[in-house]
Amino acid sequence: MTESFGWHSTTDEVLDGIVLSGKRILVTGTSAGLGVETARALVAHGADVVGTARDLDKARRATAGIAPGPNGGSLELVELDLASLASVRACADALVADGRPFDIVIANAGVMACPFGKTADGFETQFGTNHLGHFVFVNRIASLIRPGGRLVNLSSAGHRYADVDLDDPNFDHTPYQEFLAYGRSKTANVLFAVEFDRRHRDSGIRATAVHPGGIQTELSRHMGEGAIEQLVENLNAANAASGKPPFEFKSIPQGAATSAWAAVVADADAVGGRYCEDCHVAEVVDGGSELSASAGVRPYALDPERAKALWAKSEELVGETF
Repeated sequence: MTESFGWHSTTDEVLDGIVLSGKRILVTGTSAGLGVETARALVAHGADVVGTARDLDKARRATAGIAPGPNGGSLELVELDLASLASVRACADALVADGRPFDIVIANAGVMACPFGKTADGFETQFGTNHLGHFVFVNRIASLIRPGGRLVNLSSAGHRYADVDLDDPNFDHTPYQEFLAYGRSKTANVLFAVEFDRRHRDSGIRATAVHPGGIQTELSRHMGEGAIEQLVENLNAANAASGKPPFEFKSIPQGAATSAWAAVVADADAVGGRYCEDCHVAEVVDGGSELSASAGVRPYALDPERAKALWAKSEELVGETF
């Protein structure tokens, strides 16, 4: 790689000069925000993108402006509700029956800091949607990923709020806190990539997790009035205490850039089993404030034994072995 990308890079800058004609890429969550931008950029560079959404009408409206570039490209939308394993299995089974392979899968969809709730299958909403839904979906379509392909899981700096709790994943015994639950689910996204990478790298398929950065999208819709302002104030206080500059939101094209970079630009061996941010592989940072922005990845999120344990627990919870 001769180009150097970073915090300010956008999807178009990261993909400049790259032709994706003949590449088939799946992106979950293409009804808003990062998912729409990721799909737009990939299609513009010639990829045939399959986008998933819980609400297809909303996704059609959100993606109406997506158009192929000079090298072709297309967008197909399919229904997928990650909070329902029946929907997950139906979507995955339809894709497998169709039989067309994928070069890249980008597990982008998610929810953040929502009130306590349960998925259709009785899992805590954030863990069930962000992790278990993707866990079943990706594993069910894993046979479609071509050798040399990649899985990109969208995690977050929010993983620093909490490690996974394998003894109480659904908050049956733990007092529920929105960001604690979010942190658990985002750590799970990293650990899933770590173990998926271990299981598939011998066949040339690599997996990585990415932090898109702080972006104002629909993801924050569950946060109450003034909550974002308070969060930014807390971030700035933590940054000031550690001598870092004030927090700054990324634009949506900047936020989606790391997904695009990890999917098609970065060296597979460099990002496989790792966590990336700002278009580079993040440093492992033990300790420090969970609020400080873009400060690397916690060791527990990359722990291979923890990743194996989460995989086994996830299989137990969903009643399916992969």
